[in-house]
Amino acid sequence: MPYKLKKPCKQTGCPNLTNGDYCSEHKSLNKRDSTSVKIYDSRWKKARERFLKINPLCNECLKEKNIVPATVVDHIVPHRGDKNLFWDESNWQPLCKRCHDKKTRTQDQYQEYKF
Repeated sequence: MPYKLKKPCKQTGCPNLTNGDYCSEHKSLNKRDSTSVKIYDSRWKKARERFLKINPLCNECLKEKNIVPATVVDHIVPHRGDKNLFWDESNWQPLCKRCHDKKTRTQDQYQEYKF
């Protein structure tokens, strides 16, 4: 079976060829810890479950007089990695996946700058 061709390292100016995105020399420099590893841990899972037990219905659907179970805990103001804002329960709201995806796509996708 033929091997896949190697491609250039994604590090700017690096001439090395690799099978992945970065050569072995630059792989460690370009590692990113995902937000899910940093913040969304077992403590979050427990807090999320507790919050959804207390608030079982989607806030947005209730405004339209529809009864839909909430499956997602949404941060009203996007936390963007701020742990204080992340854990502030007054910034949480229960949403169904459909409403959460809609909100994220329309309101949270781009960071707003206010002057």
